[in-house]
Amino acid sequence: MNSAVSAGLPIREYVLVGLVSAVLTFLLTAVVRRFALRVRAVAVPRKRDVHVAPMPRMGGVAMYFGVLGGMAMAHQLPVLRRAFEYSYDPVAVLIGGGVIVLIGALDDRFELDAWTKLAGQVMCAGILVLFGVQWVSLWVPWGGDPDALGQVLMFDRNQGGLLAVVLVVVMVNAMNFVDGLDGLAGGLGFIAAAATCAFSLGLLASSGGDVGTYPPALIAATLAGACLGFLPHNFQPARIFMGDSGSMMIGLMLAAASTSASGRINYSSFDATDVVALLSPLFVVAAVLFLPLLDLILAVVRRTRRGESPFAADKMHLHHRLLEIGHSQRRAVLLIYLWAGLLAFGAVAVTLFDTAAVFWLTCAGLLAAAAVSLVPRLRRQRARDPA
Repeated sequence: MNSAVSAGLPIREYVLVGLVSAVLTFLLTAVVRRFALRVRAVAVPRKRDVHVAPMPRMGGVAMYFGVLGGMAMAHQLPVLRRAFEYSYDPVAVLIGGGVIVLIGALDDRFELDAWTKLAGQVMCAGILVLFGVQWVSLWVPWGGDPDALGQVLMFDRNQGGLLAVVLVVVMVNAMNFVDGLDGLAGGLGFIAAAATCAFSLGLLASSGGDVGTYPPALIAATLAGACLGFLPHNFQPARIFMGDSGSMMIGLMLAAASTSASGRINYSSFDATDVVALLSPLFVVAAVLFLPLLDLILAVVRRTRRGESPFAADKMHLHHRLLEIGHSQRRAVLLIYLWAGLLAFGAVAVTLFDTAAVFWLTCAGLLAAAAVSLVPRLRRQRARDPA
């Protein structure tokens, strides 16, 4: 990809759309909080929970209307209207996201069982696929012609749709699993969405204004704004939780934006010997989704080894481990923000700037984050062994 950013990129328009989403979400969250208390959509503390007092949830409803407002603003801006004129992706996200928020709101109030929620997630993923949000191609570093490095796998509608459904369901549950501390899911959603938006803008610059790159940037910008607008209400000490209505919406929109950005790239514009450029879509998707997916995979492995259901709850998620080490809630959340930001924006920076410099800077940042994460444990060991 080109390292230079085109002067014609609609960055200000995307920032405006994100700010509209943020302001609407911020204002509507107070209204949704009163509604949640009235209908008794309240999270009562359980053994595995960190909060100690009943807390209203259903904050995802406010986030969804923030996204809706941001999309409406984008439709009024001539340059961003292209996202709607040449693609159904934004409409797919609004419809699929609206359904999954409704399912999440019902769960926030009535505690739906895991299989009912899973069926709803698959249905919402199917809505995205019906509107065309699916993988078309993917470069892999094996096979192909002797003179070329790797090959591009082309998917038919069934294969591409199935891959999209799997990504949506996995990402929805990953964000649901990671939503365990005040501000954690909202902050991770903001970081991942902002990185995806930056990657999409890089694709827009390198493609010379390809209209296919407008939808993922718009989806990511509105999601980033909604997460940012919700955080003042949700950061520790929280006044409302986003609930499943919010965490599942974040997962669905991140999966949709990643699919829209990385699943339809025209690989013919890349140099067949440029491994970094060819792998950049996978780098970004993997980095953006890494922490939630890692937490999900570890939880499933841990629970199945104990002979329990993968949906069984426990207190061994990544954020629980940071609390166990000795970090406060706020510090644990900020540390996870740091890890997620380094991974996501490091991967995006690799696609835009000098690869070697970004790689070493990202490695240095990760080492620093690891050292900070282990400080409380090292202090305890030093206190036990003063000699």
